[in-house]
Amino acid sequence: MKRHTITTSRLTSKLFQRPCILYYRPSSKRMVAVLATILATTLAPFLGSAAHAQPLQSARLVEHLHQKMIYRAMDLAKEAYRQPSPNLAAELQALGYHEYRNIRFLADRALWKDQSPFEVQLLHPGFLYQYPVNIYQVIDETMISVPFAKDFFRYDGDSHNIRELTQDDASFSGFRVHYPLNNPDYKDELIVFQGASYFRPLGPGVSYGASARGLAIDTAEPSGEEFPHFSEFWLVKPTSQASTLTLYALLDSPSITGAYRFELQPGLPSKIDVSVDLFPRKTINKLGIAPLTSMFFHGENSVRPIDDFRPEIHDSDGLLIASKNQQWIWRPTTNPKHLRISTFSGEQLAGFGLMQRDRDFYHYQDTEARYDRRPSLWIEPKGLHWGKGHVELVEIPTQNETNDNTVAYWVPQKQLSAGQQLTLNYSLHITDNPQPAGLGKVVQTRNGWGAVPGEVNPPPQRKRQLIVDFSGWPENTINPALPIEAQFEHSSGTVTDFTVYPLPDNKTWRVSFKLEPTGGQAVDMSLSLMLGKRAISETWNYVWYPEEIE
Repeated sequence: MKRHTITTSRLTSKLFQRPCILYYRPSSKRMVAVLATILATTLAPFLGSAAHAQPLQSARLVEHLHQKMIYRAMDLAKEAYRQPSPNLAAELQALGYHEYRNIRFLADRALWKDQSPFEVQLLHPGFLYQYPVNIYQVIDETMISVPFAKDFFRYDGDSHNIRELTQDDASFSGFRVHYPLNNPDYKDELIVFQGASYFRPLGPGVSYGASARGLAIDTAEPSGEEFPHFSEFWLVKPTSQASTLTLYALLDSPSITGAYRFELQPGLPSKIDVSVDLFPRKTINKLGIAPLTSMFFHGENSVRPIDDFRPEIHDSDGLLIASKNQQWIWRPTTNPKHLRISTFSGEQLAGFGLMQRDRDFYHYQDTEARYDRRPSLWIEPKGLHWGKGHVELVEIPTQNETNDNTVAYWVPQKQLSAGQQLTLNYSLHITDNPQPAGLGKVVQTRNGWGAVPGEVNPPPQRKRQLIVDFSGWPENTINPALPIEAQFEHSSGTVTDFTVYPLPDNKTWRVSFKLEPTGGQAVDMSLSLMLGKRAISETWNYVWYPEEIE
């Protein structure tokens, strides 16, 4: 898998002003009466009336609903995009974070309460979430609208006046699904769909961190990013013994429409199977498939001082990529001085993901945020091969931990044009990190000033000391006495004092070297451990930018 790194600084200002997690495109509102008429007409031959409904096999119903959503997306793509407007009072649009948090859904009003392991709690409009999302249930093979009602919510604290300001014909802004993930007697949050096409999944033992998205369009492009939105959801009511939940989503934006099917499978680890059918309204410059969004503020590889009692602050500490020929690449993430875009090209993508590898609480020292419990998200292509393309990593400067500044997605080599259809399937794993079979993994990347005391080394040619630690082999497979060496490549600069040696635990191998860049040139490096001619570790990939310390 080839690595190409592009340095981009001209876009930093624009993108920094619109961090990914805090900027949403509006989502459309469809007329309930119109949809009800369409569904009554199109589903009747298959679903029948409520009084004479003929039972359908679950698989047949699921496939039929999927096809209906595909037809809706296909027809919508033939129409001009209609920019929706928020149906909210100005006070709701201006709500702050804490005011919005004081609007709480009443748990006893949840959809399917005490009828299934899964329950759905609905989300109020306001704050960042100003545009309507239409929600429908499929119950006993019948489509039912879920109308907005203020009685679903409790308005606490300073938000009590919001109840009067909320219009009776308002719409929900999304929903979250609850399921007994960690305890059979308590239904934890499993996933939340809210804002543009964002959804945030959870697995056992982890808390909210990295997010997924339905689609990314023109991320980090000079033209600005377009944020498609989920405007409509169909939720299939699960049985009383169900272990999976099926839901459908309609995606819309000025450039594209899409039909999505999500099969939620909570467990250890949790998994979501996603089926996607896309219909562009026009040629799309850069299409980001299965995008993941996360945050990296500072960590062990940071060089600029941060006034923070916590040693590390990040939701994800690296991008992991795997090819079908078992090549694994690990790229530690950063909080760069300027916007950075890196691409990893290949034709045999087996998976990619934003990982939180470091699970040691004492490396974070945050008893509230618990960054050691943030999930790792792994995308695994399914079915037909995704073809040629590349994984793209976007890293955006941030001054605090509230902005999601790391994005990763797959970009097909072939552009998608109006009139075409793109169908893809993949699984999203909420995991404690996939492990390359039989290979060591990178567990630490550090760098610092590398000159000897008294040496005069003015910028921009400051020497750097880099440390890369590998570990994670199966027990007793790596002997400290073995002649382990390193395969190392770098694009520019001078490397000295290169050594490979085991640490005192006899389980971790350290590679240490000094790097002196050539002028202000960025240095693209790759490193893996070798036993003879056999690779015994994943490949560490890192780019050092001398300007980071200027």
